[in-house]
Amino acid sequence: MYRRVDEVLYYLWDPIGVSAVPSARDEYRSYVPQVVTLLEDDASAERVASYLNGVVTRRMGLTGNIEATLRVVAVLLDWKAVLTAA
Repeated sequence: MYRRVDEVLYYLWDPIGVSAVPSARDEYRSYVPQVVTLLEDDASAERVASYLNGVVTRRMGLTGNIEATLRVVAVLLDWKAVLTAA
């Protein structure tokens, strides 16, 4: 799950637009453990999105987009379903 969350955050969530920069591949890695924990604890989509949106607004000082974040969380939840069904 860790790897998939890392990929989704980097390639899809990407609030600062670095996914095309290979040297920035670890940019969001510090957020992965908390997202994995939330997913493993069966947190709601809204709770996971709230965490990620808080990262954007409070830690990065950017304007959040909860709708876009919820779309990313839907992908995370899809990955969780696939990985836990295997």
